[in-house]
Amino acid sequence: MSVNIALWSGPRNISTAMMRAFENRPDTSVVDEPFYAAFLVRTGLDHPMREEILAAHEADLAAVARALASEAPDGAAVYYQKHMTHHMLPGFDGAWMDRCRHAFLIRAPERVLASYVRKRSEVGAEDIGFRRQGELFDVIARRTGAPPPVIDADDVLADPKGALSALCAALAIPFDAAMLAWPAGRRASDGAWAPAWYDAVERSTGFAPPPPPAAPLPKALAAIADEVRPIYERLRRQRIFSSP
Repeated sequence: MSVNIALWSGPRNISTAMMRAFENRPDTSVVDEPFYAAFLVRTGLDHPMREEILAAHEADLAAVARALASEAPDGAAVYYQKHMTHHMLPGFDGAWMDRCRHAFLIRAPERVLASYVRKRSEVGAEDIGFRRQGELFDVIARRTGAPPPVIDADDVLADPKGALSALCAALAIPFDAAMLAWPAGRRASDGAWAPAWYDAVERSTGFAPPPPPAAPLPKALAAIADEVRPIYERLRRQRIFSSP
């Protein structure tokens, strides 16, 4: 029986690099943001490449949930699922979650917002997923009887081996050094939205060095960061690994 892993992140948070790391394991199959199409249908939002996403990806919630609770494709031992927290809308059936081991990837809101607005100028608190991330953390903690593991993007970038080793241990799978580097380029597993969002990760061959301190945000963005910061700080106190 495959180990199905759901990693919950907001956008602009090294989540695609994390997917690359897991996909580079020889024992792992990955899926990229499986609820995105259903999210767009339910909300009607006009995201970049909306029509391409709806044409290429399953929007039926029941079909997506069945796939996520199934054995990994191609007989893989590990089925890694990259999820955006805001895609899992309240009211979406979460029964499939009981089949998965869960983890949460967090990032300082200043860094998220600075990166997000380079791709999409309009942004609100709901677009960056912090509120829903906190809600899902509590939902999964109740479902499993224990808080799920949390890792911070800055810790991963500062010490990829240490952070990924800790995450694998928390998920009860062996660490594989193949997770630390990967070939550049696009993957067949990348979502249809890759041309709009994945240019940096397509050039990457591993995790980037830690970035410099975040620059001050414009007033409107700073207000959003202040709004969601308590959620980030609450989850950060739960993180399983702290870089040196």
